[in-house]
Amino acid sequence: MYTYFVKQITKRLYSVFCLLTLLICLSFTNTNLAIAENLNNSSVDILKQPPSEITVSLGNAAGELKFEPNFLEFQSGKRYKLVLTNPSPVKHYFTSKDFADAIWTQKVEAGNVEIKGNIHELELKPGAEAEWVFVPLKTGKYNLRCTIPGHLEAGMKGEIVIKS
Repeated sequence: MYTYFVKQITKRLYSVFCLLTLLICLSFTNTNLAIAENLNNSSVDILKQPPSEITVSLGNAAGELKFEPNFLEFQSGKRYKLVLTNPSPVKHYFTSKDFADAIWTQKVEAGNVEIKGNIHELELKPGAEAEWVFVPLKTGKYNLRCTIPGHLEAGMKGEIVIKS
């Protein structure tokens, strides 16, 4: 008899846990949908404005391990197109997870491919180019780095600032 009650209580607790988990997931989904909806419905339609274009080189033809420029500044609520190029003879990464979490990505284009959704890191092979269209949402300072072993230590790092 005691075992029966324990099983019933366990089943109910599990059901409550599943329901709470589902509600939490839905609340995050609704937050992201609300952000996108606010961007689409703002009085000045951000997504219809041409983006401000900024070009960043990952390395250079001389093989130097650096971002050019290594300091990027964006304004929250404004649309940008970040053009990433790799003129160097080796691949590089554009990595800034915290920055990626602080923006709304509209799309990333590379070659004939368009990617939508959250992006945390971009790999550019020698001679490659990618365009990242986004709207900064959260102000702050964010680290930028290339995650290939030895590149960060050689100076391939930078800073990204989002201002209000």
